[in-house]
Amino acid sequence: MPEPDFAPFSFQHGMAALVGAVVLAAFLLLGRRGGRCEQITRATLAFINLAVFGLSQWAWSKVTREIGMDNAVPLHLCDIAAFLAGFALITGNRTLTLLTYFWGLAGTIQGILTPAIEIGFPHPAAFSFFIHHFAVITAAIYLPVVSGWRIESPLWRSPIKAFAWLNVYVVVAVVANLILDTNYGFLAKKPDNPSLLDQLGPHPGYIIWLELIALGLFFLLALPIHSRPSKARGSSA
Repeated sequence: MPEPDFAPFSFQHGMAALVGAVVLAAFLLLGRRGGRCEQITRATLAFINLAVFGLSQWAWSKVTREIGMDNAVPLHLCDIAAFLAGFALITGNRTLTLLTYFWGLAGTIQGILTPAIEIGFPHPAAFSFFIHHFAVITAAIYLPVVSGWRIESPLWRSPIKAFAWLNVYVVVAVVANLILDTNYGFLAKKPDNPSLLDQLGPHPGYIIWLELIALGLFFLLALPIHSRPSKARGSSA
């Protein structure tokens, strides 16, 4: 039996985004209660982020249509961000927290707005896709809102650090794409679904525009979490 198709900006897309937003808000509210409730909430969110790639692998094993290598290795930016988020929530590591925040909000949200998936609900692949992306976004918001993580002066240092690590990822993804004939990071071609990349010109020029947009977003995202060391409740970056 063929899988149902997913249509961006459809009713099912809107409902998935709405449900995800409600669950995100629930995690934040539970975390803000503090104490044992916060510990359980943080541990649950960490577990989801660390387990979601395995869930995705199981979900995609149920697909009957032909699929490539793109889902076989966790080299999409959102795959790596989920692992980073899980360990950031567990360890409080400054670099992991920083990357979870900047990559999760600047990049993963794009996956919700313009999902790069062709299989719709109620197939497990659709559920795993939205669980995956919302888990990363929830962690990215949870760390500053609940855990109190802040960056310190100078403000530019954290965005530049996140941008430098992003370019390490770009190099790894480009090499993987050449070897495996994949499209990790959408660096080999644009996704088939409508996305921001459609407005940025042909390949490879749109990659330069993506870099500039990412850097600009990183600086904007730094503004609401910038504070002096004495005011920081959590770890700094």
